Amino acid sequence: MLQADIATPIILSIQTAAIALCLAFPLGIFFAKAMAGKKFPGQTVVETFFMLPVVLPPTVVGFLLIILFGKHSPIGSFVESVFGASIMFTPWAAALASTVVAFPLMYQSAKAGFESIDPGIEEAAHMDGAGTWKTFFYITIPLSAKALITGAILSFARALGEFGATLMFAGNIPGKTQTAPIAIYISMESGRMDRAWILVAIIILISFVMLYISSLLKSK
Repeated sequence: MLQADIATPIILSIQTAAIALCLAFPLGIFFAKAMAGKKFPGQTVVETFFMLPVVLPPTVVGFLLIILFGKHSPIGSFVESVFGASIMFTPWAAALASTVVAFPLMYQSAKAGFESIDPGIEEAAHMDGAGTWKTFFYITIPLSAKALITGAILSFARALGEFGATLMFAGNIPGKTQTAPIAIYISMESGRMDRAWILVAIIILISFVMLYISSLLKSK
């Protein structure tokens, strides 16, 4: 059995990554479907904006989240008026930060999957009487399933390892917002290298398994 101070950050990281995936997965599919095969003025600007979290320093992402969702922002004020509390320094803040950094990977994989489908197949489905949504769910999704699963795995792995934006936006509250990456950093700072090593080993194992599965899917 793992000690509580080791198990708790791991469980919290998995829960946070799962929530982030539940948000990034449909958003990635929606925007990927909207953008796949399309050509319009400003498309490159839009897609560059979608991919920004991949290259931006995590502290910049955290800073922007604070500006957008902080107590003094319109969105933050609305959330606080509805729920009676700020989203900052809560598990939801950690999930939101993880969603932002996971979204680009889901979007990119979904778009690649959709664009790999022969347009003639979807056109044939339309000619046979299938509507847009029926074609999407029964033709497009199954044919791009491998890319979507790969995107989901990579998004989950990225969310699991999120550190900088989460630390800035959600803080370091043990048992509440202290995910495994933050716990590793705090353990090193406090000289608890035994705890840090165990957390590092677990995260590496989980990440390795997910990337291995992703590689297997690509090779099939």
